[in-house]
Amino acid sequence: MKQQLLVIGAGFGGLWSTLSAARLLDMHDRHDVEITLLAPQAELRIRPRFYEPDVHNMYAPLDALFAAVGVRFVQGTAESIDGQARRVGYRDESGRPGELSYDRLVLASGSQLARPPVPGLKEHAFDVDQIESSARLERHLISLASQPVSKARNTVVIAGGGFTGIETATEMPSRLRAILGDDQDVRVIIVDRSKDIAATMGDGIRPSIIEASKELGIEWIVDATVAAVDANGVTLADGRHIESNTVIWTVGFRASPLTEQLNAERDGQGRLHVDGNLKVQGLEHVFAAGDVARAATDDVGNFSVMSCQHAISLGRHAGNNAIADLLGVAPTTYRQPKYVTCLDLGAWGAVYTEGWDRQLKLVKDEAKDRKPQTTSGWISPPVAERSAALAAADPAIPVA
Repeated sequence: MKQQLLVIGAGFGGLWSTLSAARLLDMHDRHDVEITLLAPQAELRIRPRFYEPDVHNMYAPLDALFAAVGVRFVQGTAESIDGQARRVGYRDESGRPGELSYDRLVLASGSQLARPPVPGLKEHAFDVDQIESSARLERHLISLASQPVSKARNTVVIAGGGFTGIETATEMPSRLRAILGDDQDVRVIIVDRSKDIAATMGDGIRPSIIEASKELGIEWIVDATVAAVDANGVTLADGRHIESNTVIWTVGFRASPLTEQLNAERDGQGRLHVDGNLKVQGLEHVFAAGDVARAATDDVGNFSVMSCQHAISLGRHAGNNAIADLLGVAPTTYRQPKYVTCLDLGAWGAVYTEGWDRQLKLVKDEAKDRKPQTTSGWISPPVAERSAALAAADPAIPVA
């Protein structure tokens, strides 16, 4: 009977885990291990672009790629992990329960938007966390054209001034005018709890964010929090009410709740502490990749963040090392010292930085030209051809 490697999740961490696992088996000419990937869909969703229009197209089908490299795909949603019995319980697309056993597990079930108990948030706010919720927002924006002109119709409020909030906000003026007309007086407001504009983004790029916000007409309300959301807008903690038919929540992300199924240490975002080989600390048979893993990227105290940049490399190492553990061969130590960001700022352009201190390297059009290389280039899955796909999964390939 074949040994079983089970990967949970078809995001960047999960996809690249399966490919790197298949690569190592191929290198050792081993056919006694079966790789299974469990996920709701056999598709890689390009999550960094969900704030853009036409979100329903932002995925890449994976069936042909899985077939090319010999990965078995099981369609379903994982619900439970029994670490003692090494079994995962799931429900298939019809809601029927199922179970999969494993000899090694790679948990790569991603993250989700945190939704605190803010009154009205669930009923009235939108988000760009998943394709389905982003498509709901897109349909809503298009429907605004059929509504009477009003301040609320023409106002979008973004809760959260982090990476996702800024990219969503800076895209909104052009999206709104494309729908409502160039002559419309549109208003986009970012509400952020920090005391300064884009405080979490670093001093190197804050001036560019401020300049872009001014040029695009984006307002910032800082040192403020959303206390409630209703059909007519948001109420802030200080009692102010902003009229808006479109409130978009972008505040905070947490690792998949599946991490809570494991008897292991987690950080404040719910991510599992892993060692240098991405094995979950304290567990013999479980590895973690992507947004569920808290992994040291270097030897000076930096850790992976919830981004495709880290998820791809984490996946390449986790899948490789899970198979190495089964075969009894040397693992590869995960390290990813280079860190870059490319923040899209709508019609103004973009900013590209390098280093954990976000040293500014490119701005405006030069940085904007770099963005497609990220969102449509190196994060895309490889072609469905076995040798090319396996070669692309080498953990030694730098991601940045």
